[in-house]
Amino acid sequence: MLIATNLSKEFILKEGNGLFRKKTIKNKQAVNDVSIKIEPGKIVGLLGINGAGKTTTIKMLAGLIEPTCGTIFIDDIDVIKENKKIKKFINLISGGERNIYWRLTAQENLEYFGALYGVEKKVLNERIKAVLETVALTESKDIPVERYSKGMKQRLQIARGLINNPQYIFLDEPTLGLDINIAKELRTYVKKLATVEKKGVLLTTHYIAEAEELCDYLYIIDKGYIIAQGTLSELKENLATKIQILITVDRLTESIKNEIDALFTNELIEILYDEEDNKKTIRMIAQKNYTCDIIKCLSSFDILVLEMKLEEPNLEEVLLKVLAGGV
Repeated sequence: MLIATNLSKEFILKEGNGLFRKKTIKNKQAVNDVSIKIEPGKIVGLLGINGAGKTTTIKMLAGLIEPTCGTIFIDDIDVIKENKKIKKFINLISGGERNIYWRLTAQENLEYFGALYGVEKKVLNERIKAVLETVALTESKDIPVERYSKGMKQRLQIARGLINNPQYIFLDEPTLGLDINIAKELRTYVKKLATVEKKGVLLTTHYIAEAEELCDYLYIIDKGYIIAQGTLSELKENLATKIQILITVDRLTESIKNEIDALFTNELIEILYDEEDNKKTIRMIAQKNYTCDIIKCLSSFDILVLEMKLEEPNLEEVLLKVLAGGV
């Protein structure tokens, strides 16, 4: 397991005030007291707006920058003190087009990075073939990267990040710039990495649906602090996000409305009735799912349910509420 405890990172910035004036030194606290756990076989999401501290946190976990204070352990190995030792256990995959050599081919890039990680030649050749197939670059492996499209470069980034077969993978905007089909394939592969190969995955993404689909556990970071964490269902419950139930029925009378109102009089629930355009609907807005209760009530009056729609809060609504101070 990867366990990071009380991580903080302070940068010292020097700003010039003119040709003959002294530079101003400013301290910027990028990350504050962040603690994160990543279990093998689980996908953990780190979400926040630009500048929240996501990339700084990932770089500390990957051993690329040293925290100002705090500890990071991977299976009892101290990431900070034994930086070289943990390289074979981890890898970082960034979005965009960085960290690859444009004048080399995909094959040459992977051979180079595989050698840096000390992957044995025979194993490396087999792994290069496998990862190229995964990211659909087999037919383009001998073309210089400078001739690749943006999407092809990002797929090569994914391949580079898998070349050492890491136990823990840090994905920083991995599907940035990819078309829908390739992004979907990569999400499927990320799931496989966790569920089948039992790798621990940390994901940052601006695509809320992507996090909602992939993540087993979520950390929400803002201004360097973790301001909320939990599974999606836990975050929804803790933040009191509401469920909406919309039911279309064949008839509604005042007596039926009174019975429904009386049934839920002690519950934290809002009930709205609409009978416009010959369409009779009941809308229930609550923190709990009262579907069974309302159906049972309607059945007791022999009311026919024509349509029912359940609208649960999504991750985007949860994130917006957290960032608005809803914790």
